[in-house]
Amino acid sequence: MRLRNGKSFVDKKMAENNYSVTNEFILVGFSDHPDLKTLLFLVFSLIYLVTMIGNLGLVVLIYMERRLHTPMYIFLGNLALMDSCCSCAITPKMLQNFFSVDRKMSLYECMAQFYFLCLAETTDCFLLAAMAYDRYVAICNPLQYHTMMSMKLCLQMTTGAYIAGNVHPMIEVGLLLRNKEVTNAMKRTMKKP
Repeated sequence: MRLRNGKSFVDKKMAENNYSVTNEFILVGFSDHPDLKTLLFLVFSLIYLVTMIGNLGLVVLIYMERRLHTPMYIFLGNLALMDSCCSCAITPKMLQNFFSVDRKMSLYECMAQFYFLCLAETTDCFLLAAMAYDRYVAICNPLQYHTMMSMKLCLQMTTGAYIAGNVHPMIEVGLLLRNKEVTNAMKRTMKKP
């Protein structure tokens, strides 16, 4: 039986169902410039180190200094913490791949990295919105700032940012896991010895 375009019904069915499922990904990165691996590793390691020291130092400073326990600094400390988490979600794997012979990343690693990156970035967005509201109240209603922006409201907004930041990647990863191709790949990975 031939269709109008000259292909048989079997060819059409095979084309519809012919797809390959991936269990792991090969991270190519900067493989076009192998002579720059050491330099890039040092540069990105330095950037990662400065980012972590700066953000975690800010968190510790805000925690230790009693005068900085105001809404603005609480939001800033949480933002620094989430920025550290964002760096931790991506950079270590990237640094590992500079000198790794086997640059493969399993589907599980990919899902976990995606989850933690989404968590950090979504929480960052909600914390920035809370910081914008805090600054809005401070500028537009300076005399009512301490009553409108209480410590209780600050903690509620921070907690809400973390909850929303956790719900979003759960939904995203849940939708990815509903994808038939992803679940088939995960089942095949589980069966491997």
